[in-house]
Amino acid sequence: MAELKDFLKEKDKFKYVGLKDLLKAAKNSNRDYDVNLITKAYEFAEISHKGQFRLSGEEYITHPTSVALILIDFGMDINSVVAGILHDVLEDTKTSKSKIAFNFGEDVATLVDGVTKLTNVSLTTQKERQVENIRKMLFAMSKDIRVIIIKLADRLHNMRTARGWPEQKRRNKSLETMEIYAPIAQRLGMRLIKEELEDIAIFYLDPIGYEEITQMLKKKEKENSTFLKGESYIKYVENIAFEKIKGSVKDVSISGRLKSHCGIYFKVYVNGKDWDEVFDIYAIRIIVNTVSECYFVLGAMHDIFTPLPNRFKDYISTPKPNMYQSLHTTVIGPGGVSFEIQIRTKDMHYTAEYGIAAHWKYKQNVKGKENLEEKLSWIRRIIETQKESESADEFLQVIKTGLGDEEVYVFTPNGEVKTLPAGSTIIDFAYSIHSQIGNKMIGAKVDGKMTQIENVVENNQVIEIITTKAHNHGPSRRWLNIVKTSEARNKIRAWFKKERRSENIERGKDEIKREFVRSGIQLTKSRFKKFIKTVAEKNNFKEVEDFYAALGYGGISILKIMPGVKRLYVSCQKEEQNKNNNVKLEEKEVLNKPFGVVVEGVEDCLINFPKCCDLNKHGKIVGFITRGHGISIHNVFCKNIFPVKDNLDKLDRIVSVQWQGEKLKPYLLFLEMVLVRKKNIIANFTSKFAEFKIPINSFKADLLNEKQVSLVISVYLVHLRQLGNIVRSLKKSFGMVSIKVYIKN
Repeated sequence: MAELKDFLKEKDKFKYVGLKDLLKAAKNSNRDYDVNLITKAYEFAEISHKGQFRLSGEEYITHPTSVALILIDFGMDINSVVAGILHDVLEDTKTSKSKIAFNFGEDVATLVDGVTKLTNVSLTTQKERQVENIRKMLFAMSKDIRVIIIKLADRLHNMRTARGWPEQKRRNKSLETMEIYAPIAQRLGMRLIKEELEDIAIFYLDPIGYEEITQMLKKKEKENSTFLKGESYIKYVENIAFEKIKGSVKDVSISGRLKSHCGIYFKVYVNGKDWDEVFDIYAIRIIVNTVSECYFVLGAMHDIFTPLPNRFKDYISTPKPNMYQSLHTTVIGPGGVSFEIQIRTKDMHYTAEYGIAAHWKYKQNVKGKENLEEKLSWIRRIIETQKESESADEFLQVIKTGLGDEEVYVFTPNGEVKTLPAGSTIIDFAYSIHSQIGNKMIGAKVDGKMTQIENVVENNQVIEIITTKAHNHGPSRRWLNIVKTSEARNKIRAWFKKERRSENIERGKDEIKREFVRSGIQLTKSRFKKFIKTVAEKNNFKEVEDFYAALGYGGISILKIMPGVKRLYVSCQKEEQNKNNNVKLEEKEVLNKPFGVVVEGVEDCLINFPKCCDLNKHGKIVGFITRGHGISIHNVFCKNIFPVKDNLDKLDRIVSVQWQGEKLKPYLLFLEMVLVRKKNIIANFTSKFAEFKIPINSFKADLLNEKQVSLVISVYLVHLRQLGNIVRSLKKSFGMVSIKVYIKN
């Protein structure tokens, strides 16, 4: 584990211990810092923290000093630096906010108070509390972004010195860093901070994976050094690039780097890519003075290196929301090695490294406030979306989407730029313009050509939404499973909530009936009414119809409430048994149940026999949960039931039935699927079925083309209610293009 020791030794260089280091950094920053105020703050903090030590054994004052040094490196204003020195005084000592305000001003006191409140926020608690705490953090950011920048500096130094924490605390803080703080740094454009936070977090969360990446990087560099007779590959391509442009571009700076461990970790270990698919392990950065020189250098690089198709990105003409600007191109270099070239100006480079903190480099007094607020508008959008979110899970997804670093930029026909998370669809785009545009959409054109509205949008597309004036037109429910953004999902739900109440109520009733059948919840009419009213109240609905409607339009998830419903049912059953101990049970009410048919798991239900198929008392039959008409009985060859193609709703409503007096026999089902071709797909598929504990009766696989595989399997199922869950799980685990389900008598 030598590499791990080297990692810890590398982090030791970040030990700062006193005022001397702080004043030296302030002097070397080329900024007009008030060294007297810094000295005063240091002495104040040193007296306040006297006798306090960190878990590593160091005097506590070394921590706030180090945080202040990081803020000076960011180029933050003097009040932020002073607040960094004092950031733990309110929390860890008896000093009051008023005393800080008296000595250092109201602005510093407010910053220290804001950081203290964030420090007391735990982000690793249960989901509901976690959502509330993240919301508090976002509000603090929206009021003064310097609060979160100081907090990022605090977290960065803590992670650099995390070796002093107990192991479980290191893991908890590392996970919190990966999920919240690193994405915030990314969203603020602070690349250096984001990458270092992620690398340290990955080191503590998966030290074995971290070391494997380190060894693999060394192996690749050794291979390339052999090819270049000992010279570093990055240094070699730097020299080639410099020789090409040195006579045409003055004052050029070229530097190289290896991709961060975390970047490689996610591509290789999380996304399952091979090392050969990571094209940007190596990168060189070329920094020039002007935008025109950026484009000149791009052309020069494409002259000497072969560019890879579809690997060019122009973030100069279309900057990222976090202010990042640069040209990116991936090329094939000597020896067939691919590497990335980034080209930018000096100002762009400073912004790329320090993001929003670069604002204070040029604006000592934080001028240009309107421009700054515009750049931070995404914080307000997340806060607004949170108000419309139906659950803690949904808001956490909003956070991950809102803080995500992958985005696409598309245009309206009028040239307005819309920024959407990667993977967003044309439906998401329509709702990002206005809710009515989405609700009335009937089609779309991309770059002048008609296209499907479910398609994923790509960078620089011009998208035109086609709408209808029809009064009764609205979105489709299936859009809820297609859209990427919570903004679109909330607007679709809002439409159904308002416009389709009666339909929602019936849909909600069907969902309850179906899940009760699956879960074996059996109640008489009178007990059902009382029970469902209790369920509604426990989910904060005064009226049962409001509860049904919320289920119908997707405001609450039936799958998420069912565990609580089952616990309530068991509790009610025990209570009923205790109440009627040694007393004859209440005579059950029988609904219109024809003699001769038994529905699996249900004693009292409405049954009907449709006229679409002939029933043979010795033939195999299935039940289908209808909307408002109970369970209809069909033979297994009925065209209205099987085959089923890509219809999860229909699968979810199929249940096992039998003729009375007969033993329930397994059903033989054939699943005909087209899957996206992936590495080890057959092994992974059979492993997935092993998880279901359902043996595969027969298996046939065919390669349709380079991208798709056809699989046909047969399985025996006794309980048809499993079918919907199986297909849903397969769709989630594999890139499923289509599926058909057949049943054999």
